[in-house]
Amino acid sequence: MPHGFLDIAVTPSVREVQAKMGADHLWDDFNSRHSFDRFGEREQAFIATRDSFYMASVSETGWPYVQHRGGPKGFLKTIDERTLAFADYRGNRQYISTGNLVADSRTCLFLMDYPHRARLKIYAHAEIVEPDADAALAELVAMPGYRAKIERIFRLTLDAFDWNCPQHITPRFTEEEIAAAVQPLRDRLAQLEAENAALRGVS
Repeated sequence: MPHGFLDIAVTPSVREVQAKMGADHLWDDFNSRHSFDRFGEREQAFIATRDSFYMASVSETGWPYVQHRGGPKGFLKTIDERTLAFADYRGNRQYISTGNLVADSRTCLFLMDYPHRARLKIYAHAEIVEPDADAALAELVAMPGYRAKIERIFRLTLDAFDWNCPQHITPRFTEEEIAAAVQPLRDRLAQLEAENAALRGVS
């Protein structure tokens, strides 16, 4: 049974390309130097602060599909060191990811931190849980203040994860992050305006 990210990702055709490019020896002992089948403190902290991720699935015809999932920070819950879960609310009602995962539970998640140029890749198997079947889990994954009804819960069992290097990840910032970054400038500007008004004798 695969226990490392590259055990899953490196197929014979991938190995053939690596050999052709002279890179196969770079990864010979990669999995032996790392543990990829349990989320550690670093991974759990990273997951807890994500407000989105990308989820891949594959249809019966072999076509891949990538879906963006978003919510408040921490909407993707770490249940334990090998289990994640998140609520699935009603959207455009195409149900492409859901249908694909019913037929083939294998999925791959990309979790991005653009400001810090970090990327966590996760291979997992997805299980669809009815909210009524696990009330405690439904309460755990519910988004506070979100009025839509949970249609289903995706529970993901980790197979392996890996971190990518930051190369080629372009830093991007959310509205909240930009607001926090410029707030000291706003405060300083307000202070200078107050001092200027005082010097001009304007109350």
